[in-house]
Amino acid sequence: MAAPVTPNLGLTASTGPLYLHHQASVGSTITGFLDSAGQFFSHLANLSWTSLLIGLALYTVYLTLRSRAIYNAVQIAYPHERVRWRDIWGAYMAGCAVNNVFPLGGGNIVQLFLVRVSIPSGSYPTIAAALSTGVVFDWGMGVLIMCFAFTQGVFPKPPDFSKLPAFDISFFASHPRFALFALTLLAIGFLIAFALLSARVRAFWQRVRQGLTVLRDRRVWVRKMATWQLASWVARFAAYWALLDAFHIGGSVSNALLVLGVQVVASVFPFTPGGAGVQQALLVSIFSHSASAATVAAFSVGQQIATAVLSSALGFAALVVIFRFKSFSEVIERGREHRRNEAAAGQGQDEPRADVAVLR
Repeated sequence: MAAPVTPNLGLTASTGPLYLHHQASVGSTITGFLDSAGQFFSHLANLSWTSLLIGLALYTVYLTLRSRAIYNAVQIAYPHERVRWRDIWGAYMAGCAVNNVFPLGGGNIVQLFLVRVSIPSGSYPTIAAALSTGVVFDWGMGVLIMCFAFTQGVFPKPPDFSKLPAFDISFFASHPRFALFALTLLAIGFLIAFALLSARVRAFWQRVRQGLTVLRDRRVWVRKMATWQLASWVARFAAYWALLDAFHIGGSVSNALLVLGVQVVASVFPFTPGGAGVQQALLVSIFSHSASAATVAAFSVGQQIATAVLSSALGFAALVVIFRFKSFSEVIERGREHRRNEAAAGQGQDEPRADVAVLR
């Protein structure tokens, strides 16, 4: 009977003395990322460029399919409005571009603003709720993928996250009481904000319910959202299969699902752009037995650089061509101005007008 495989956790000498520390620091996380980036650029000549281009093309398909699911949710929330798919696509691409540069989901705010300005009679609560409906299917897929990942014997168990060389995940794993305190503080802050807005809370929740209209009818949700999201997950899976081949780690069902599992964990700790620190630490740990340390390090950062460059190019093109903005900073400034003007004028107070029946 074969001995069980123990996760490496990247604590071998080949990954450098930096990873010998029990808990990573911010500086060590940045240093590790830069070292891996250096490995990526030194391995450019060894890449399979055909597989890389195929992977990036499939990644574009993945983003496009997700934008279609989001578009359907927004259109169902505003059945009497003319919502253009290209506007939702452009807003989603711009949001992805910002998230690859700035941490803590800053791109979500950019996406929210761009969708809002594309629907003149819309409201921020309704659009925010519609944009968030995709998490229902994504959470289900994430649970299934994590169940698979934890059965493979190479994915670190949650108690071992504290040993990973990524500050954002190791800190919270090493301080569970602080993590619980932070979550409790956020919940209390939400309740306080809810109480302060009690005078307008009824109208607010009416708009939120309008944005969640797609979730009220199972058949509509399956046809308009879940089907598109499933297709996007398939495209995402195929994209990382090709990227694994591009870096000579080896594309397979197991390896591609493990990469998706890493991204599920990274999405919970968005304290670095794209969850870069978490992704690097987990990928080095998982694939240390499949390829050399240099190759795994190159992949851990290289796939993020490649997809980030792609999404940034698509996002910037969307800003210029669709929304007529010249830079991301202009979007942020216009967003603040738009929100101030809307609050001052009392605009965006549309009444719920969702009617799922017209979309069946």
